[in-house]
Amino acid sequence: MGIAAIVIAVLALVVAIGAWSQQALRRRRDPRRATPQSVQAVPQLAVIVNPSKPDAGRLLVEVRAHCSTHGLPEPLWYETTVDDPGKGQAEQALADGADIVIAAGGDGTVRAVAETMVESDKPMGVLPVGTGNLLARNLELPLTGTDEALDVIVHGRTRAIDVGWLRVVEFADVPRNGDHPNQPDHEPDTEREHIFLVIAGLGFDAAMVATADSNLKKRVGWLAYFVAGLSHMQARRMRATLQLDEHPPVDARARSIMVGNCGMLPGGVTLLPDAVLDDGVLDVAAVDVRGGVLGWAQLTLEIAMQGVGVRNELPEKLGRIDHTKARRARIRVPAGEEAQVDGDPLGRAVEIDVHVQPGALLVRAP
Repeated sequence: MGIAAIVIAVLALVVAIGAWSQQALRRRRDPRRATPQSVQAVPQLAVIVNPSKPDAGRLLVEVRAHCSTHGLPEPLWYETTVDDPGKGQAEQALADGADIVIAAGGDGTVRAVAETMVESDKPMGVLPVGTGNLLARNLELPLTGTDEALDVIVHGRTRAIDVGWLRVVEFADVPRNGDHPNQPDHEPDTEREHIFLVIAGLGFDAAMVATADSNLKKRVGWLAYFVAGLSHMQARRMRATLQLDEHPPVDARARSIMVGNCGMLPGGVTLLPDAVLDDGVLDVAAVDVRGGVLGWAQLTLEIAMQGVGVRNELPEKLGRIDHTKARRARIRVPAGEEAQVDGDPLGRAVEIDVHVQPGALLVRAP
């Protein structure tokens, strides 16, 4: 495992550097996809913040200072709670007359606020202060500097993007595998649909998210997920059945099956190179690895290559990613696997149902 960690760490660094530089050259913006939505010349901002974030107090001072300096009204301010991570606060912000509702927190806060903002006539802004900041990365928002992010929120464009919804049709009897018996943060509910804006997953990626050490995340950020992933590299490949749209079901062996609305991850890694936030479809990726360390090394190289626009189409590979697109995906894994939406673990699922809601969310973007 020590050798595996060294190999993967080095290749991951190569992926991050190469993909980041390519992303700087290749923007995915398409002006034709911008949805012209009028925002008042002097908009009323509402900020929904996760108070558990270390910089929450400083953020309030910076937002107030920005509004004062630029002639904006005093911002409305709401804090999330354990029982309500942002949905109710967004409802209150709209009721209080907010023109732009800003999610200030990690991906969980952004998801919760977005759930309320879907199909509203007001746009959502994002102040990225979390670990992954997945939506912010895919919108190409400034990741450092409150003033820069607020400039985009106030003076940028309004863009209509798709959202994904995942429902766990059937939970496994055992919520987590024996090595990690921790429970999800909520009771299993097969009726609830969970919104996601970036990527939902089943398998290795979700197990990595579910078992990441929270203290380590505070110290090293998204690299904590990489560390957690090392313990799952030797897990058995899962047997899955996929039904995409109205096509007949197909069987597959994979480490992870991910359904994404967009594809950029922390570190500049592009997992779904063809995914577009507003194309009305979801990108489905089946990730498989055989052959131990060599397979994981080849998979890392595969991700690095597709991030710079190069595809390896050879059929026999130890590490591979197979891509397709669908508006709806139903995935069943009889043995049960961890499930996640935008980095939030949902528990151990036997079957999930995923679909896209095109153009349902207005966001402020560059």
